[in-house]
Amino acid sequence: MATNDEIEQDLAAEKAAILIESLSWLKQYSGKIVVVKFGGNAMINEDLKRAFAEDMVYLRYAGLHPVVVHGGGPQISAALEESGIESEFRGGYRVTSTEAISVVRRVLADEVNREIVELMNAHADAGHPVLAAGVFGDGKSLFSGERKGVVVDGERFDLGHVGDITHVDPSSALNVIARGLIPVVSSIASENSDPSQALNVNADAAAGALAIALQATKLVVLTDVPGLYSDWPNRDSLVDLITVDELTALLPSLESGMIPKMTACLDAVVGGVGGATIIDGRIPHAILLEVFTQRGAGTEVIPNSKRKSQ
Repeated sequence: MATNDEIEQDLAAEKAAILIESLSWLKQYSGKIVVVKFGGNAMINEDLKRAFAEDMVYLRYAGLHPVVVHGGGPQISAALEESGIESEFRGGYRVTSTEAISVVRRVLADEVNREIVELMNAHADAGHPVLAAGVFGDGKSLFSGERKGVVVDGERFDLGHVGDITHVDPSSALNVIARGLIPVVSSIASENSDPSQALNVNADAAAGALAIALQATKLVVLTDVPGLYSDWPNRDSLVDLITVDELTALLPSLESGMIPKMTACLDAVVGGVGGATIIDGRIPHAILLEVFTQRGAGTEVIPNSKRKSQ
């Protein structure tokens, strides 16, 4: 039977092995930008929110430059209901009236964004009094876009203040990074034809577009599933790695909820991002598992050339 000293030595050896395993990843990502889309259950579970904030702070102290992009669907729905504004969805998109967009902006900037920033800044100290800062998509035209409609059962619907991103000016996020801080970005865009008007944009798409503009080394998208299944609901069909061509062929057959996430990953890799991964945000510290271990987590989208070189 092992003694207490032997048990402690074994535990110490395991911890050392984990740290050494992260060495190659630290060398690969140190000084590089990693964009993380924060969403799903991780946004509404208090423990997961705290764990996510710890992960981002850890990445920053480890020498990476994490950039967080968030939406806020559940919080927006609650705020609209409280304001007496009915939430209506068409083709998977929230119909956003002029009255509703003001609520959306307030929730994203004053509630969701502020909370994420505060959770990260809770780890500040005298040497680093501030660790994160909010960046708002429509504030300095970080994101700009055009309104979109949707066709459902052959009928076209006006979605109001809902749009697609057509341009990204990453300077405001880069300025925050240059200050040594973590940018926390809200998924709101300015309308091209009238910059005073805000557009509600998909947070997955915003994260992918920003990753391209920042020339990020990696995009990580938090989801509420373990990864991409090639034959859902067959749970044995979980995919570890998928190339651009393989994903392009698979995309039309995916569940509707996975399409925007996988499209964001696909667009990011095609746009020059080194890799894009969707991971299960319900697992505490899943991001650290993905970035720093050989095993990784979730499903990674890679350029076609990487598959050929393996």
